[in-house]
Amino acid sequence: QVQLVESGGGLVQPGGSLRLSCAASGSIFSINAMRWYRQAPGKRRELVAGISSGGITNYADSVKGRFTISRDNAKNTMYLQMNSLKPEDTAVYYCNADVVQRLSSFVNEYDYWGQGTQVTVSS
Repeated sequence: QVQLVESGGGLVQPGGSLRLSCAASGSIFSINAMRWYRQAPGKRRELVAGISSGGITNYADSVKGRFTISRDNAKNTMYLQMNSLKPEDTAVYYCNADVVQRLSSFVNEYDYWGQGTQVTVSS
């Protein structure tokens, strides 16, 4: 099994910054793409940013220029640096990863999610 654990959420004033982390552990052969999603109350879960194993990134238009996604492959950890936060960034942020696992003689990719971390932007 694989666990994804997010940390770094909290309450911050508009214009402030937070850094989220997502640490993967367990039976991991390798990790392909990793992503951050968020879900605000009453809204659908949306993709915030993604990063490939080689470091290619993509962002939602709403966070471009303010958020930066990165990863440390040696630590199986992904980060989201969030600057210039706005009240509309308030949501539960989820980590998602495409984890390659070796089970017996088979290698397969599986989709895993973290439990989420709350980010609240308010004065």
